[in-house]
Amino acid sequence: MDKKTSALRIALCFCLILPLAGLAAGDAERGAVLADTCLGCHGIPGYRNAYPSFRVPMLGGQTEEYLLLALQGYKSDMREHPTMQAQAQSLSEQDLKDLAAYFGSAGQIEATEPVTSGRAARGAEKIVVCTACHGQTGISPAPNWPNLAGQHKDYLVHSLAAYRDGGRKDAVMMGQAMSLTDADIADIAAYYAAQDGLFTADYVN
Repeated sequence: MDKKTSALRIALCFCLILPLAGLAAGDAERGAVLADTCLGCHGIPGYRNAYPSFRVPMLGGQTEEYLLLALQGYKSDMREHPTMQAQAQSLSEQDLKDLAAYFGSAGQIEATEPVTSGRAARGAEKIVVCTACHGQTGISPAPNWPNLAGQHKDYLVHSLAAYRDGGRKDAVMMGQAMSLTDADIADIAAYYAAQDGLFTADYVN
């Protein structure tokens, strides 16, 4: 590992010890009542966003802390997505906490041996910096960063491109993604998508 990469990984590790002030636990039971509209997309395996076309993210296995940060990002327009922005902006901060608690209650995921064969092989060589926040197999060591293991490849491609192109505002991720080519993004997404992890929870039942 060269000095530049080593220094960058050390810097990224600071993101793992940032205080999670304001991330008090929400009420999952109340969140279940609020989530009715959300389930029209996130409760259906493989459901696709209309335009641009990508499968909506699986939420089963994500943490309550990260889900709250994501919802707050849509509410503050730090993340672009007209439907998600409209939904989040109509909700109070307590509503967001309750929804995060509900969707974060689907269960935890555990790290397994990394899959580095097939289409994931090229990505395995490009995730060195990613591992500081997202873990070797896409399971984050800190609850405020998303788990990527098993997430839909096309959603990961969409998200990385959004950070690179300015559709999502996050200093760390924008800094990492700005130098990625389309091929790099596809390879990294293929690697994390190949790992065991996230799932579409059977929230309805």
